Amino acid sequence: MGAQMATKSGFEKWQDGINTARGNKKWDMWDCEIRQAVNEYNRHLAGTAGYRPLNWLYIKAMIWVETGATSSEWERKPMQIGVVGDPGLDELLSGHGGELILPPGWRSKLSFSAVRSLPAYNIRAGIGYLLLRSANFQNKNIVELNSEIERVTVKNGDSFDKIARNHNTTIETLKQLNPHANILHAGEVLKYQRSRIKRVIVGWKGLTIENIAERYNTNRDSRYANKLTYALSAIQQRGTSACAK
Repeated sequence: MGAQMATKSGFEKWQDGINTARGNKKWDMWDCEIRQAVNEYNRHLAGTAGYRPLNWLYIKAMIWVETGATSSEWERKPMQIGVVGDPGLDELLSGHGGELILPPGWRSKLSFSAVRSLPAYNIRAGIGYLLLRSANFQNKNIVELNSEIERVTVKNGDSFDKIARNHNTTIETLKQLNPHANILHAGEVLKYQRSRIKRVIVGWKGLTIENIAERYNTNRDSRYANKLTYALSAIQQRGTSACAK
């Protein structure tokens, strides 16, 4: 009997699909959109502590893994953020840091419906979610610029929280300006400044193939990192074309 062909694994079949990209320009159709989006994020986040510019080729490799030019989703949701069961879009738009990640011009544009139907929006939301998962956040007490130190007299029933809410300040600022006021007494005079608690980016986790797979792979594909490596290698071998300025 003749030797039987070995059955290919799912990963090997996926590799065969990527190999069809050679010479097929359709696989490059999002290059300029990706570059523009990555440049927007890099400019916006350049001033945050420890930020290193994102390499747009990582995003291209992610799109090849998430969909690929042979997928029916390629021309609508290339990064697959916002699809049924995916938590990424909810997390990005929930107000827990996404507003700091998104470039100002895109904060009001990235609605659920737009991200699910417009590829340029899907790409930007996908990049935003990856960066959201890569940022380190802290809540910091921010004193309003040029605010003067003012005074308030404590009344019966007052608390640090109540005074802070009524005078546009924070408990932390009150305690900093009044270090000996551990227990409030009616008639006591407290200093305060206008201040607020603000969520800020204080650093970044590194971006490697492995942690991109960990942070973006919501479907828990065990071969995601391998696929990214293979796709990135194929992309680097084919070279890139120039985008119109």
